[in-house]
Amino acid sequence: MISIIVAAAENNVIGKNNDLIWHLPRDLKHFKETTTGHYIIQGRKTYESYGKPLPNRTNVIITRDKNYKAEGCIVVHSLEDAIKEAQVDSEPFIIGGGKIYEQALPMVDRIYLTRIHEKFEGDTFFPELDMNDWDVVDESYFAADEKNKYPFTIFTLDRKK
Repeated sequence: MISIIVAAAENNVIGKNNDLIWHLPRDLKHFKETTTGHYIIQGRKTYESYGKPLPNRTNVIITRDKNYKAEGCIVVHSLEDAIKEAQVDSEPFIIGGGKIYEQALPMVDRIYLTRIHEKFEGDTFFPELDMNDWDVVDESYFAADEKNKYPFTIFTLDRKK
C-alpha cells in the first residue's frame, strides 16, 4: 500500500514560499504518529523546508539534481525510483510537495487528508480529488482551540476497488 499524507486548506492550498501557512500541533502529532517507522517520500523543496531528516523514518528525497546530497537520506531522481527504494515498507508515505502529490495521486491506495476549514493564499496546492474514486473510512473533527488556531478534520480515504 502506498499512502499520501497531506494537510490542505478548503481551497487545496498546502503552502506558500516553501513553508506551511498554519501551525496545528494536533495535526503535527497525527503526522508524526502516522509516519514514524515508515519511509517518507518527498521532493527536494519539501525536504529543504525543514532542513534535516525527520527522525525515526527513512527519508527519501526526489530531485532532478544528480549531484544532490542529503546526509542521512536516500536521494533518488524519480518518483518511480523512490517507490522502488521504499518497497520494503508495508506503507510508505508521500509527504509532498505539490508536484510530487500530483505525480503520485494515480498510484496511491490511501490518503490521510487533514482538511483545514479555512481558505488561504498560497502558491502550492494539493490536486483536486474526485470523491467518486475514494471511500471515507475514518473521519475525526477537531475544533479550534488555544493551541490550534483553525478547526480541521482528519480524513482517511481509501481508493475504491
